[in-house]
Formats: sequence, structure tokens, C-alpha cells
Amino acid sequence: MSNWKRYAIYYTATGALAEFGASWLGWDIASGRDHVHFRIADMPADWIARTTSTPRRYGFHATLKPPFALAPGSSETALRTDLAALAEDQSAIAIPGGLRLAVLDGFPALICADYAPLTAFAARLVSEPDSHRAPLTEADRARRNPDRLSPRQRDNLDRWGYPWVMEEFRFHMTLGNRLTAPDAELVLETLRPRLAPLLSDPHVIDAVTLAGEDMEGRFHMIERFPLAG
Repeated sequence: MSNWKRYAIYYTATGALAEFGASWLGWDIASGRDHVHFRIADMPADWIARTTSTPRRYGFHATLKPPFALAPGSSETALRTDLAALAEDQSAIAIPGGLRLAVLDGFPALICADYAPLTAFAARLVSEPDSHRAPLTEADRARRNPDRLSPRQRDNLDRWGYPWVMEEFRFHMTLGNRLTAPDAELVLETLRPRLAPLLSDPHVIDAVTLAGEDMEGRFHMIERFPLAG
């Protein structure tokens, strides 16, 4: 029996960018441990913790295949085997222009310009391992408020279990809760000088991460698969 409630396929950073993400969010997805927030002058000690409470559960990442429960008859071993084969067939992706800070639907995040090879790769990660995903329950579907989605987003929800995949995919690494415009801009102003030396052009996606959600709702890195195609 799996130790994880759900699985997800993420892109996770390494090196100094990963350390930044763990320090900012307060959770290190790679080690599966809480991380002390870094200190910011003239800012209340609990401000970062309150601002990052939702993305802390997931760790610093970009979602490629959203969280899902395992299908009956599947197993973590089978999922890992299929993901390893997919990664071996995929070459690294260099994103022109790299990553930049922005506010996306009220969430401060690192994003990139639309890039067809990245969108196509994310689509592969949604579709090819999908036999391992359990169907959505009616409660899960209702939670996505399907009446508020576009026809394409509803089709994605019913076919792939999530509205914002395939043509609706947008690469982003969330850095905070949904915030008011002034608070979101404050996050960007705070992080811009800290992130500037850590961002490269292009930004290279050279691996994917299989992550698991523990019983407390925190995500952990299970295995990182290099893109070797």
C-alpha cells in the first residue's frame, strides 16, 4: 500500500534557486522538512509565513501533471517505471528568456513566456502516465466549479482531471497565496533583488520530479528523473 495520498509530477529547481524556494516557502520538498524562513528587515517575522501558507504545502515547484490518486491496479513502482522511460525519451528544454517574477491571477510567481516545446512536454506528462490516475470523484469535480470554466477547461477536467492542462497550461512556480494587488507587488519588490542573481537565460528544464503527498498534506520529492533524450 502506498504511503502517499496523491502523486504529482513537478519541475523542481536545484542548487541556489532550490535553497531560495525552501527558505521563502518554509518547506524543503527535496528533504521533506520544514525550513526556516529567511529574515527581511523591517518586516514582521510572521509575514512571510502568512503570505506563503498555501504553497508551503506543495514546496517550490512548477506543476507538470497535477496531483492525482493512484488508479486501482496501478502502483508507485509502475508509475516510476513509466515516468523513467518518458524522461529517457525527452531531451532537456532550454526556455528562451528564462524565468521572471510576475503576478498570475493574484498569485506572485516565477513564470516564463509561452514556449511550445515546454507546453508539448507538459502535455506528454499529463497524457502518457494517465493510466495511473484514478478517475475524479464527483466531489473533486464539483470542487473545480465546472460551471465557471470555459468549454475547453471543462473538457480538460473531464478527460485529464484538471482544467489547466494542455492548451491551458501555463508554467509557473508559485511564491505566495492569492493576495491583494498591493501585497502581491510587495512580494515581487521584496524578492526581485534576491532572485536576480539566481535566474539564468535560458532557464533549463533538465529533470522532472515525482512527488508524493503525505497524510498531513505536504508534498515530498520521491525521485528526480533526468531528461536524457
